Amino acid sequence: MVTAHEVGRATGRRTVAVLGATGTIGRQVAAAFTRAGHEVLGVARRPAPHTARHPFVPLDVAEADPRDIADLLAERNVEVVVNATGGWVVTEEAMHHAHVRLVERMLAGVAKLPTRPRVVHVGSIHEYGFVSPDPDGIDESVPPEPTTPYARTKLAGSQAVLEAARTGDVDGVVLRPVNVCGPHPSEASFLGTVLNRLRALTPGERLELVIADAARDYVDVRDVASAVLVAADAAASGTVFNIGRGEAPTMRELVTTLVEAAGFPPGTVKETGGAVESKGGGWTKADIRRAERVLGWRPAIGLRASLHDMWKAAG
Repeated sequence: MVTAHEVGRATGRRTVAVLGATGTIGRQVAAAFTRAGHEVLGVARRPAPHTARHPFVPLDVAEADPRDIADLLAERNVEVVVNATGGWVVTEEAMHHAHVRLVERMLAGVAKLPTRPRVVHVGSIHEYGFVSPDPDGIDESVPPEPTTPYARTKLAGSQAVLEAARTGDVDGVVLRPVNVCGPHPSEASFLGTVLNRLRALTPGERLELVIADAARDYVDVRDVASAVLVAADAAASGTVFNIGRGEAPTMRELVTTLVEAAGFPPGTVKETGGAVESKGGGWTKADIRRAERVLGWRPAIGLRASLHDMWKAAG
């Protein structure tokens, strides 16, 4: 079967549906495809100011009938579907709805199309679970053993895409990015919370903050978007790619870098004790050699520049 993304590669310009276009990753994915000359169709439950830049359809994919999803994709001649949905929901039921049910509905809709679009599914590095520190980082051969509800449901969604690709029902790839930084973070994320609290400080005031004793790879959200862009063209159906910077700074180093990038003086943050909830392990570092070898992708934005741009965008 000739896939839609192969047709799109021949013609140059494609129509790309971005599910979760209002989110941190989705908005940057939409921007990346737009800059590359493609037509973007944003899809989310409700619009946001930035979605006015391209066509948008309000749709709760997790509640939609697969036939309606297929009709929408066919009507708009969609050749690439990016699933950038999911997020910082709290209950396991909500996580299953966002990370599993939605993916199953999307796949069922795509499978009804006569010409299959390329599906790029954005999973999570946390799908691997708690991994012991390794100088080379976490590679794609590591067996996923998630323990948190977030990680388990994200893995279930990724596995659904991989199984559908294996059986030929979809032409899909899975990206597993590490934690993201850069412009417009989720307000519920750690960096989003710290960002908002820093902006609320009065001159001379200190920020009391609980910081996890952890080391985690962080990648700029625009680098994730560039990985999605190249994955849309890669002849690698059924493949998983880890996406990160290949470094594991401590959370204290991350906070210090953000404070400096924002122009605050040393000592602005006062660390306090307390428990920290995590959606994954205390150590993450992505081995990105497969993405480099197969996709020709590497991160282009340094951590300090990313955090500086995050602070600037919040203004």
